[in-house]
Amino acid sequence: MYKHILVPMALDHGIAETTMQIARTLLADGGKITALHVHEAPNNTVGAYVDQSVIESAFTSAKTQMQERVAAMDGVDAVTVKGHSGRTIVDTATSLKVDCIVLGSHKPGLIDYLLGSTAARVVQHAPCAVHVARYPA
Repeated sequence: MYKHILVPMALDHGIAETTMQIARTLLADGGKITALHVHEAPNNTVGAYVDQSVIESAFTSAKTQMQERVAAMDGVDAVTVKGHSGRTIVDTATSLKVDCIVLGSHKPGLIDYLLGSTAARVVQHAPCAVHVARYPA
């Protein structure tokens, strides 16, 4: 059983309920769950053509959506940060000193074999146990 579990959530995927259920199953009595959404801003090429206020508005919207999604989940704290998904999940897990990450993953496609998926990057670099729930593509 784990004392602090991080559950990364993509706001555009409906798998959060399943990963949250897994996290609750693995959580020790008195433990804590932190739900994380990593907001990826447009890369520099695209960012050069998008007004900064639009980028900030998108982040604020994502943060609000995350708060709303987690509001009905007892004992779950919501965190929304900016960054690259794989790297930011690992960095957040390290800074929060979590002892487990529970995340979902789709069936890998060819591009994932060439570049690596978010779940693969987290598994490779996480400072703690990682439980990956597989979902169809």
